Amino acid sequence: SFTGSPVTLQILQNWVPRVSHYFDKEHYTYVGHQIVIQESIEHFGAVVWPGALALSQYLESNQEQFNLKDKKVLEIGAGTGLLSIVACILGAHVTATDLPEVLQNLSYNISRNTQNLNMHKPEVRKLVWGEGLNEDFPVSTYHYDFILATDVVYHHAALDPLLATMVYFCKPGTVLLWANKFRFSTDYEFLEKVCNIFNTTILAEFPESNVKLLKATVREN
Repeated sequence: SFTGSPVTLQILQNWVPRVSHYFDKEHYTYVGHQIVIQESIEHFGAVVWPGALALSQYLESNQEQFNLKDKKVLEIGAGTGLLSIVACILGAHVTATDLPEVLQNLSYNISRNTQNLNMHKPEVRKLVWGEGLNEDFPVSTYHYDFILATDVVYHHAALDPLLATMVYFCKPGTVLLWANKFRFSTDYEFLEKVCNIFNTTILAEFPESNVKLLKATVREN
């Protein structure tokens, strides 16, 4: 069940594309910093998707509502790392995670864009949804204030492990911010599952890009 009515927003086209044959380098500006992202055409995870732009923009504009300074932030499916870089610029302790084959490009983008910042150094780690969570991220040690996820729901077979991963990391006090392009019935079915498990609010909708931004928290008994 939803509370409140979402804000209708547009994704600002605030980047200058730079095209090369093998890699596209995209230049973005968030929170007064120019961010250069190297994309790879070989992996889904190595392209900047609209959900990452939507949530980056939203966090930049709503720093009072979602103050990331000194907070522990976990991004699942971090892809190119744009959102994790923005969270780092906003002062968070960021752990950016993704599949092993994406980590090299992810690490490159994150270190390149945060090396000269006087911020908490982000950590890049492997996280395969639903696998080895207790071993790699034991509850006794790891507690996150925010879980960020963008464009993690599309045509893939890992939706149940993804949901299990969200549930695993969402403890009382944790806020899950999930932005996604909604195109397929499977996207809406996943949304329904999220709404059945968590207290869910649609914070914003970006109609021209079919992106919805949701906030989810654990139901307190």
